[in-house]
Amino acid sequence: MYAPAADDELTGLVGYLDQQLAAIRASIIGLTEDQARTPPCRSTLSIGGLLKHATHGMDANTQRLTTGEHVRPLDQAAYDRYLGSFALGDGETGAGTLAAFDTARLAFMEAIAATDPDASITEPPQPWNGIFDARPANARYLIVHQIEEFARHAGHADIIREQIDGTAVPVIVLTLAGAQANDFFQPYAPPAGTIGA
Repeated sequence: MYAPAADDELTGLVGYLDQQLAAIRASIIGLTEDQARTPPCRSTLSIGGLLKHATHGMDANTQRLTTGEHVRPLDQAAYDRYLGSFALGDGETGAGTLAAFDTARLAFMEAIAATDPDASITEPPQPWNGIFDARPANARYLIVHQIEEFARHAGHADIIREQIDGTAVPVIVLTLAGAQANDFFQPYAPPAGTIGA
């Protein structure tokens, strides 16, 4: 959790971003491999798929922030890869996806923390939003957009997890952070043999 603090702008943005990533990560703790693949709602989203997609996004943005290169092909193959990032494929596991997420998160957060929010960037076209040309922006736009994206997916993960076993993701987040039991909180104990147990 990103606790209240009198931080500078970048530290605050990094804190809020990491808070969303912590929630996405926590959502898979205590699930079986089958549950990590389960899409319990009417969509095809699963917890494993959300972690895989978040990893895909972190990797792309880490490359962008560390190399200055941002390639977003706008063809059917690229779109198919994007859609494929939302589901675990054959041979992919929830535990393996969690490990990849952790690796990507470390590099991504280092790249974000090293970014000047006022730095100039160019946002590529977003035809799905009706934007067909590249546009100037600053890195603040990119960072806040990442908070928006990961907050949306953290919400997805919380709903999906509650549909699977009734566990609220914030309880797992607090447990992983080492919070002690009190009148408002009881730590989560993942079942033996599950992911992250």
